[in-house]
Amino acid sequence: MNDLSGKVAVVTGASSGIGAATAAELARLGAAVVVHARRKERLEAVVAKIGGQGGKAIAVAGDAAYVDDNERLIAQTLAFSRGAGNAGRIDVVVVNAGRGLAGGVMSSDHAEWLALYELNVLGAADLMRRAGELMVKQGSGDIVVLGSVSGHHISPFSGFYGSTKWALASLAEAMRREVCAHGVRVTTVKPAVVMSEFQENAGYTKENFFKDIEKFGKVLDPDDVARVIGFIVSQPPHVHVNEVVVRPTGQDYP
Repeated sequence: MNDLSGKVAVVTGASSGIGAATAAELARLGAAVVVHARRKERLEAVVAKIGGQGGKAIAVAGDAAYVDDNERLIAQTLAFSRGAGNAGRIDVVVVNAGRGLAGGVMSSDHAEWLALYELNVLGAADLMRRAGELMVKQGSGDIVVLGSVSGHHISPFSGFYGSTKWALASLAEAMRREVCAHGVRVTTVKPAVVMSEFQENAGYTKENFFKDIEKFGKVLDPDDVARVIGFIVSQPPHVHVNEVVVRPTGQDYP
């Protein structure tokens, strides 16, 4: 594997969970990291942690569902890149911001549907497109999209959320075919159960989620997924890890 020294990375949804862990891992591998999320104070804590470990990072607060916020993220990252001596390059974009929703088509909260698609699909696709335009001009780059095992093997227990991740994986593969000839790699990472704030925010409870995962034994933590992302973006330029499903060893379904 190559290290990421001299590269600039962006991680959305980086105030906690997989995003925060991924930002720390990319910084450990040598990248200068821009962390993005709505909670500015949490982002600043992530930046402070990275700095305390000898890494370099800045925080850009914003909502990944909004086009204007994505545009501002790219603009501030380019300025950061130029200031870091990277000639305005953006080498890695981890499209991680997203949220869950308990229930399927019949049981999920209809009032949450639009907001879920605006963030998980439309906002993600907007950032992917902006990153892709830059990376095609550069002739290289990594776009890593956080899908879900629920979008790989659809489950009625989180079916509506899973449909957003199914759509996102399809967009990522379509984009890969558009940009791979320009040296740009697009990868979908599909984690299974990762214990974080995600479950509470999605409305998962003992009855509709936690009692069913006890049989899996130890589930994943955010660092497990972060190490996989670090491995993906550290490959030589001619090697593309296109799609990865990461499950706890004991998880049989989905």
